[in-house]
Amino acid sequence: MADVRSTAPQNSRPKKSRRRGSLGNIVVMTLAGGLVATMALPAYAFAPGSTDTQYGATESTELIKADAQNVKVDAQAATVSVSRDGFTATTKEELAAAAAAVAEAAAAESRRQAAAAAMTSYATSYSGPSVSDYLASPPYPNYDLSSVFSVASQYQGVPYVYGGATPAGFDCSGFVMYVYAQFGIGLPHSSTGQGAAGTRISLADAQPGDLVIMDGHDGFYAGNGNILHAPYEGASVRIQPLWTSDYYIVRLGI
Repeated sequence: MADVRSTAPQNSRPKKSRRRGSLGNIVVMTLAGGLVATMALPAYAFAPGSTDTQYGATESTELIKADAQNVKVDAQAATVSVSRDGFTATTKEELAAAAAAVAEAAAAESRRQAAAAAMTSYATSYSGPSVSDYLASPPYPNYDLSSVFSVASQYQGVPYVYGGATPAGFDCSGFVMYVYAQFGIGLPHSSTGQGAAGTRISLADAQPGDLVIMDGHDGFYAGNGNILHAPYEGASVRIQPLWTSDYYIVRLGI
């Protein structure tokens, strides 16, 4: 007869031991897996609130990491000069010059009005023959330089009047024109035109009665370096030494 008591307990013990070993293995594997997962998390996972955007990477930090802030500057930029705008004020000298210009303009207008008044008086104060009258019937049909100078000398003391061409008042070319008209020689009322009407001669050959031509002025050569002319406003026809060497001599009728 077989011994039943000895076999039954031996079969039940090994089964219980296997269950416990399997359960322990599962617990160990679970803990190990959790430990590995925890170690694999990035560092910011342990910081509270690390998921907030204020702790995350910004566009500027990403640009810095990417080295995107490179600026190329042309070498010529170092040589470019920079100037600063400034303000200028009118100086005392400029103000004085402006005031002088205004005063000169006023004086010029005053002279113009005086000349106009003189011309009005001139036009009504002479009733004798005019240039055109003399050209139509010259009192001295025989032309010679000495006679020209003699006639011209008779008008010393006649006042200067701008535009004048009668014994009521002469300007420089009006005086020459009026005298030569008495010899039947017509001339323009212009010093330049009168200079072009004759022939230039040397000063050594000049005689009284020849014309002295300057820039904007003329008269009769009076001999010995002198000129007979109507000089300027406020003066009268007179003989005086030539004050400049910037002139030339012209003779008419040759």
